[in-house]
This record gives sequence, C-alpha cells and structure tokens, in this order.
Amino acid sequence: MLARVSSTPTFKRLPRAVREQQMLDAAVKVFSRRGFHAASMDEIAEDAGISKPMVYAYLGTKEELFVACLHREGTRMMEAIAGAAAPDLPADERLWRGLRAFFGFVGAHRDGWAVLYRQARGSQPFAAELATMRARLVEVVAGMLDHALRADGREVGETDLEVVAYALVGATESLADWLADHPDADPEKTATRMMNVAWLGAGQLLRGATWRPPAA
Repeated sequence: MLARVSSTPTFKRLPRAVREQQMLDAAVKVFSRRGFHAASMDEIAEDAGISKPMVYAYLGTKEELFVACLHREGTRMMEAIAGAAAPDLPADERLWRGLRAFFGFVGAHRDGWAVLYRQARGSQPFAAELATMRARLVEVVAGMLDHALRADGREVGETDLEVVAYALVGATESLADWLADHPDADPEKTATRMMNVAWLGAGQLLRGATWRPPAA
C-alpha cells in the first residue's frame, strides 16, 4: 500500500525571536519591492516560508507588520551610528565615523532604506513614525555639534544647533537615496563626499564664521 502523503505544509520549529526575524526580513523585501499597499501578506508568508496565519499570530496586521519593520530598521541604523561615533573622539572624526556607519547601513540594507524612507514618508500613520526617528537622529547630530563647540570654548543657541542638524540630516538622507539607487557606488566614498560638504561648513561654524546677505 502506498504511503499517504499530506498536502499540509510543515514548518521547522524555531525559537520565536528567530522566526520573527525571518518574517521581518521577508516583509522588508516585499514592502520595498511592492510598496505597502500592493504588498500582500500571502507573498510575505511565502517569502518567509511560513503560513499566513503564523504571520498574523506573531506580528499582527499588515499595518502592524510594517511598523515593526520600521522600528527594526530604524533601531539597526541608530545602533550602527551610535556604536561608531564614540563621544571621546575629535569632533570631525566622530562625525566622519557616524556618516560612514550611516552610509554603510544604507549600502548593506537597501531594502531597509526603501522601507524606512521611501515607503514610510508618504503614508500615514507611518510618516509620523518616521518623523519620530528623524527627530532622534537630529538630536544626536545636534548633540555632536554642541559637544564640538563646547570643546572649542564656544556656545551656539539651541535653535541654531537644531537648524544646522536638520540641514545635515536632510542632506545626508538625500545622498542616501542616491546611494540606494546606485548599487555600484561605494558607501565609504559617499560618506567622504558628504563629510566634505558637511564638515567644511561645520568647520566654519566652529570658528564662528557666518554668511550674511548683502545689504539691500
């Protein structure tokens, strides 16, 4: 008698944390490829090699899954930057290492960058999540600039620091978009280019130089 073969898929038992990471890996790929609205839970489950009910059971609805992807990719990015930019380094080296870690993250996680900044920034409520992450990054950059200024015996107003930090973060994000679209581009060279743009201006700021519009 022929053995009866079950058509029900079987899944290898894995620790919950490992299984969740598999689901998030698959979700990031599908969301970056399809966009939030076109992505389906069926495709995410298939890409992860699990059942769709298991995705719902572990990570909730598609909206909750997308937010979980945002949080994971954002946390990875912030940890990479914080781990590279040690506070005891000179100001320029600290900024350089932070930029190198940031662009290294984008180069190694282009799908994650697509989810973080391209898919999230144009859709509510995800744009609010992204704004919170950007505010954290701006706070880190402003703190780095403030530390450098104080080490040089100077102080700059909180608003001025915030404005410069937002400008640097915005320029860095734009260049990261360029990097994501150019797979052959070197993340470290991209960081060097950004450093030249950022630090030449920041260096002038540290020396107290300011540009003023010509008199009318």
